[in-house]
Amino acid sequence: MISVFDLFKIGVGPSSSHTVGPMVAANLFLASLRKRAALSDVTAIEVELYGSLAATGKGHATDTAILLGLLGHAPSTIDTRLTSQYLTPIFSDKQLSLAGEHSVAFNTERDIQWYGDTVLPYHPNAMTICAILTDGTRYQQTYYSVGGGFVINDADANNPDEDSAAPSIGSIPHPFNTAAELLEQCRIHRLSVSELVLANECHYRDKDEVFAYLDSIWEAMQDCVTRGCQNGGILPGGLDVKRRAQALYLQLCDEKDQPSTISDKLAAMDWVDLYALAVNEENANGGNVVTAPTNGAAGIIPAVMHYYRDFLASYSTDGARKFLLNSTAIGSLIKQNASISGAEVGCQGEVGSACAMAASALAEIMGGDPAQCLNAAEIGIEHNLGLTCDPVGGLVQVPCIERNAMGAVKAINAARLACRGDGQHFVSFDKVVETMKQTGADMLDNYKETSRGGLAVYADNRIPTASQGVSVKYSQC
Repeated sequence: MISVFDLFKIGVGPSSSHTVGPMVAANLFLASLRKRAALSDVTAIEVELYGSLAATGKGHATDTAILLGLLGHAPSTIDTRLTSQYLTPIFSDKQLSLAGEHSVAFNTERDIQWYGDTVLPYHPNAMTICAILTDGTRYQQTYYSVGGGFVINDADANNPDEDSAAPSIGSIPHPFNTAAELLEQCRIHRLSVSELVLANECHYRDKDEVFAYLDSIWEAMQDCVTRGCQNGGILPGGLDVKRRAQALYLQLCDEKDQPSTISDKLAAMDWVDLYALAVNEENANGGNVVTAPTNGAAGIIPAVMHYYRDFLASYSTDGARKFLLNSTAIGSLIKQNASISGAEVGCQGEVGSACAMAASALAEIMGGDPAQCLNAAEIGIEHNLGLTCDPVGGLVQVPCIERNAMGAVKAINAARLACRGDGQHFVSFDKVVETMKQTGADMLDNYKETSRGGLAVYADNRIPTASQGVSVKYSQC
């Protein structure tokens, strides 16, 4: 089981796979390099980007994320308001200070190479970082950003069953690799999904530590929505996309006490749309968001949790913890048995996964049993099957931001539909996850985060492309 500490991470926008992952990879490279040589022995750094990382990396700020990582910044701690300040010496002085300790000459045009038509065997999101040492030797590592900020190196890719960092599945109290096994564990031990996940988490950590982390994730989600409702203007990148959450928030506040709004049975959905838009506009602007399970789909779970907080009378802090624990089980199953990476299976793996996670969690909050939770999750994926990842201009803006709003509303409907049933459904959750994986494998690469198909084909002179050498820079969240 993938831990809640791994699945939900505080990072930076606009992409968990193209921004957070590459920054993490740069951190890993520095740590690995230190074991081989002193940073003072480095004379040059070279970066190569492959596949989807190269095809849409400029719009996703992949290059600047790697540079920030090489400077020593981490996704969970970087002050995004100072990004331009951090990067100025690189672009103005052509000097890169490794971990802030040792400077080497660095020319972004020469030392970062983009190979969008070359896909390495293991995963379409690949990068190689190389350090040239004073004795002329080259030390390099290849990393794969596999979605949600998760990063593996060549050794991990070539030996997938020898991950020393991952606990043995048999060592946790309630092991499960499939939804069928999860349901059986819940039945045998008379546990809800969230209770079962908590028991597994507490095998490695104290319950207070788990709760503190869950509370920090929920707080970060709420802060992100608040910032998104406060900030207006135009999103960076060249599409001139106007941020809508601020205006929508003010409009909904003005209307909330009006008789027409009070009598509107679907008024809550307008707020759900707002919550999702707020998060994903912050993400598109390079702000701090929670991978849930990815940045591209980061607005769905917070939106549904805000719906729970603001529109269901049963809301409690403990309920918010259960929500995140339940969704961890669903996200873990999807990641282990399919993918949460848009570059690998399309947006069905991002929005579809987040929709399923939110649907299952809300179903438990609404009183659903484990079977009904898995039914809700199955509905969430089933009705996102085949969803392409086709960001216009390589930016996580169109259709990504609105897609989160639609995914959040769909998750709520899936939970309500499942809770009206008995948990029995024609297609099992395991089968729909397998179907999503196969659908992703059959999907043309043009529709998997390459901006070469689908809605991304729409373009005009305002839209930067990778071939134009335009890289999005984020100055503040």
